[in-house]
Amino acid sequence: MADGLNDQRTARVADLLSDFRNLQLYIAAVAVDPEDQDDYYTEGWAALRQCSIDGQHILNCAAETRVPRVRGGPEEQMKAELQQVMLDAYSRRHEAQKIYLRQEAAQRWIGWRDQVLQGQRPHAGHTAQLAACDAQLRVELAAITDDSIYSDMRSSDYQMGRWTLEDPSLRHVQRWLRARR
Repeated sequence: MADGLNDQRTARVADLLSDFRNLQLYIAAVAVDPEDQDDYYTEGWAALRQCSIDGQHILNCAAETRVPRVRGGPEEQMKAELQQVMLDAYSRRHEAQKIYLRQEAAQRWIGWRDQVLQGQRPHAGHTAQLAACDAQLRVELAAITDDSIYSDMRSSDYQMGRWTLEDPSLRHVQRWLRARR
């Protein structure tokens, strides 16, 4: 009954966990507090702090360790266990990618804001430009969707020649993520 794909499943899990680890390192390395505390509650800095919290949460949430017993012997049981671990790793990577993209948008916002302010503190003359920066940040954050992330990551995996035959569907990833909120 064994399908002989457990080595591919194991390699896929290793790739997913490596990607997740790298994303977590990027997420953790981003500063979340502005130099000037007057900027603490601005949209971009608030988004960065939320990304840090979300990154810590996805790192700390428990894995689903319950795997149903299957018939067919140890190879089939190993297949079921690897598929469960793959869903967990795939979903964590997906969420970490979403956090990373949100961080990048917030960091661009900081750059735009710095260009507007040019070392000055905000004043009435900056209001329209700073509002435009905030609006652009909201547009960029809204564009970071589960659908786009899933599609981009699948495309990237395919281009890297990774084995994706049994990758979980977006629906399964979203269900996994909802269960951990």
